[in-house]
Amino acid sequence: MKTDLVVAGYIFREDGLLLVHHRKLNLWLPVGGHIEEDEIPDDALIREAKEEVRLDIEILNQSSISLEGNVKRNLATPFYVNVHSVGDHNHCCFFYVCKDKGTSTLSINYDELRGYGWFSREDLQKSIIPIDVKNIGLMAFDIYNKTN
Repeated sequence: MKTDLVVAGYIFREDGLLLVHHRKLNLWLPVGGHIEEDEIPDDALIREAKEEVRLDIEILNQSSISLEGNVKRNLATPFYVNVHSVGDHNHCCFFYVCKDKGTSTLSINYDELRGYGWFSREDLQKSIIPIDVKNIGLMAFDIYNKTN
């Protein structure tokens, strides 16, 4: 079965954790999507956040190692990675904790999404949230709360 590389961002702000209602999959999910050819994960996630919800985000867990030798750029470290099915193929997904920079107004792309919501930790227990999104989201809350 084919496997695509994808990214997902658990984006936080004062309102809580942003989840979007994906039109094609009919699921509540974090913002994210496919990594395009010749694209790196950080840039893919920043692009997807702009395309899906028009937000400028900061990806947390950036490396502080200096750019020396052959190193061109440091990338954020995913807090979780998995392979999951999306029906006709698999996704190898790199998950990141992010925060809204507060420099843009949220506006969703209705071609891809039905809606959005800001969820508290307790809201993740709602039956509309898929179990894997809940479990990863709880981990993301723990990480985000330690960094802020």
